Amino acid sequence: MRSALDTALRRALDVAVSTIALLLLSPLFASIALLIKLGSRGPVFFVQTRVGRGCAPFGLLKFRTMVTDAPAQGPTLTVGEDPRITRVGAVLRRYKLDELPQFANVLWGDMSLVGPRPEVPEYVARYTEEQRRVFAVRPGITDPASLAYHDEASLLANFDDPERVYREHVLPRKLALSLDYLAQRTIVSDLRVIAETALRMVVRPKPSPSPAREGAPSVPRRPRRMRW
Repeated sequence: MRSALDTALRRALDVAVSTIALLLLSPLFASIALLIKLGSRGPVFFVQTRVGRGCAPFGLLKFRTMVTDAPAQGPTLTVGEDPRITRVGAVLRRYKLDELPQFANVLWGDMSLVGPRPEVPEYVARYTEEQRRVFAVRPGITDPASLAYHDEASLLANFDDPERVYREHVLPRKLALSLDYLAQRTIVSDLRVIAETALRMVVRPKPSPSPAREGAPSVPRRPRRMRW
């Protein structure tokens, strides 16, 4: 069980880091906002309903990377070279820059720097009682599961039914990794996760583990396309 001191220190860390990050990144935010507006019509930010601590819904903030009517044009899950992604959005997604506005979610108290990634209600509805234990804490910008599946979209693009692979294989594995981490997390371990996340933004990491090696050998993959 987390102590009151541990909880207070973690929240203090969240507020301090998110405040500093938002201040230091404000010039970058302005540049990204301008590129988004010049690249396509629509708002700069995209707000999506996710499920947070205590199963309470909140609005997850991201830079918009897709056309404005993207939800009506396809599935919630975005993989590979989705035609709904704008040119600017593709660059933002590649370098995870679209996630930066979530420092505001951390400052507001919806999220923490480190914690299980928040999911959309339609996936949460399928959680088991064990998996719902992740709602005992604030969701986070990063955690060990996020690091393990850092290139999730590219990985899922290899399958004919990425939605099913994510729902039945990737998501349960990510939740298991998150719960394992929560059982032994400390402020020091959170700092290590933050440091590793920052490092992976500048150093190309190893590919994410394939679901085919984790109990999904029957899932058909898409044929590889030739590169000329």
